[in-house]
Amino acid sequence: MARTFLGAHLVVDGVTLRLTEVEAYHGSLDPGSHGYRGMTPRTEVMFGPPGHLYVYRSYGIHWCANVVCGATGECAAVLLRAGEVVAGHDLVTARRPDVRERDLARGPGRLTKALGLTGDDNGASVVGGGTPFALHAPSEPVPDALVRTGPRVGVSGPGGDGAAHPWRYWLDGDPSVSPYRPGRR
Repeated sequence: MARTFLGAHLVVDGVTLRLTEVEAYHGSLDPGSHGYRGMTPRTEVMFGPPGHLYVYRSYGIHWCANVVCGATGECAAVLLRAGEVVAGHDLVTARRPDVRERDLARGPGRLTKALGLTGDDNGASVVGGGTPFALHAPSEPVPDALVRTGPRVGVSGPGGDGAAHPWRYWLDGDPSVSPYRPGRR
């Protein structure tokens, strides 16, 4: 499922990003997932319904955003790691002044800042009408030759092994893709 997000456009209040990097997380089957130990007040939105944002603080500093993609009751989500700004440059550069173009939404914390997402957006729908959020599938799937996959960034221990969980997907050679950093034990 996560691979299909590559090339999709995420629209939030006048800003549009083309997604260039994502990671998959699969609840009780995935020690790297926030939902691994079951539902908590923090992770409730990850258990469905699909098509909603799971927005959380990372290390008490940055907001990160996932799109819930499992059936209701099943914890599965796709972390939005990086994107290219394709509309709303003025808004993004006002939020992120003096930042190089490639770095505007390069990494999950930068992506949420570029879009103006915060914890107040946790649970918001990105499907259907009537919201300031919309996720649009790419007009054509990204060719397999342009897609790379590997271990998730910063995930260590069980579930961090790229051979067992090569659940990070990115567009090869795209300048907005974040650098890989292995997890620390």
